[in-house]
Amino acid sequence: MEPTTTIRSNIEDYIRKQGYTLQYFADISGVNAGTLSAIIKGTRPIAMAQLDLITQGMKLEEGHFYEIYGAECFVESAPHWRRLEPFLQRCAELDKLDCIQRVIQQVTDDRSYVSELFELAEYMLERDQKKAARMLYECVAECEKYQHSERLALCHYRIFTLSLGQDQHENLRAAVHFEPYINRLDEERQLDAIKDLANTYLALRYWDKVFELAEELDQKTKILQSYTKRKNDKSNRLTIYPLFVYRAYSNLLKSSTCERQGRYKDALKYTELYSKLAKVSEPDEEDQIYIEKFAIWTEANTYLYKLMMGDPSILPSYVKFIEKNEREVLPAMINILEMANKFGQNIDEILDKFSDQINSEIARLRGYTEQVKLDMYITFLLERSVYLLNRCEYLEGLRQLMHCLGESVKINNQTDIIHCVAIYERYRNTAIAEIEHQYKLIMMEVHKRYDKKENSLFNLA
Repeated sequence: MEPTTTIRSNIEDYIRKQGYTLQYFADISGVNAGTLSAIIKGTRPIAMAQLDLITQGMKLEEGHFYEIYGAECFVESAPHWRRLEPFLQRCAELDKLDCIQRVIQQVTDDRSYVSELFELAEYMLERDQKKAARMLYECVAECEKYQHSERLALCHYRIFTLSLGQDQHENLRAAVHFEPYINRLDEERQLDAIKDLANTYLALRYWDKVFELAEELDQKTKILQSYTKRKNDKSNRLTIYPLFVYRAYSNLLKSSTCERQGRYKDALKYTELYSKLAKVSEPDEEDQIYIEKFAIWTEANTYLYKLMMGDPSILPSYVKFIEKNEREVLPAMINILEMANKFGQNIDEILDKFSDQINSEIARLRGYTEQVKLDMYITFLLERSVYLLNRCEYLEGLRQLMHCLGESVKINNQTDIIHCVAIYERYRNTAIAEIEHQYKLIMMEVHKRYDKKENSLFNLA
């Protein structure tokens, strides 16, 4: 086994092999010759800026020596924050996450750096360096796991939001792990945390849990409003939105939950309530943005609930609303498809009318969280396949169903996987060989996924 080389020995070997003088390499690298000499002799530590210049001078890729640098400066010797901070920042910029992980595992023994690591994580998050930020948040959380600090709770909140992705099973695990920390957050931050948690459960279709969190959001916002005398302006507040938005949104969540449970009268009641709550006196420019959003949701959902209560006369007005609000095309089409499937209505003309906008909206899905976007897309595919199958358009209906099943498998949405399989079995006798083959391939993927999970359990044992 070859002995481990140091950065200094690498520099010295490079200069010798290239036949350079120390002064010449100093000129091409941009590092002072005296500084370079002291670095090679080991009498002066290498700063990050100098390391990057030397690496460039040696015609190596950026970050080439970071692994060795991390070991020399922070593992084999006592780390100093003045050198550690720029190292972690540069690793984040170059996506050298392994280097970050190795170093922070070593520095966790020194609890004096916990505050600095947390602040750096916040800085990285602002710069959208999410993977690196999450590593630091996890490090801080591990250091403070026996504390009951707000910082610990905030770390878990950040980890929760950074954990959310396409796998709905993993999203559920993240939600369950984070929930106990909500009440340790600052009262204002609790509002955003509850909202984010409710949105996650909404995408997972845990309707009772969504309603419970919506009620909690409503009560906590009401309490904050009761003793917040000052204008809750953006420069001084911790919440992302003005306070009135949270009470209005809590009732929007309640109405959505009632809708999914078939309680349309209750859904209308909560719609009227959030419509009133979203009206504020002397609104500023920011307030006006949310007032208009809730006005659109109020109109759209009022049409929807009346449709689902069996009033088809409202459909022309709903269509006119969609024409004026193209960003609401996809959720509106889902609603109209659900109504058509429930009451056996023919909506071919409406689907044709908005086909271009539907395709465009699927590509964008603006204004919704990532989890809600995925759930909405799959719901649309499912409802459209059911509509086509109900109208005996078996080939296209089953193609849409296979698309829906494939997307459900990708995000590990077990409820929709089961639903798609049940529908397919019902219409299996109409499937052509192409559809049957596609179905088998998708189900093989499902079996592989569960085989991996079973194997991992045996390995743990």
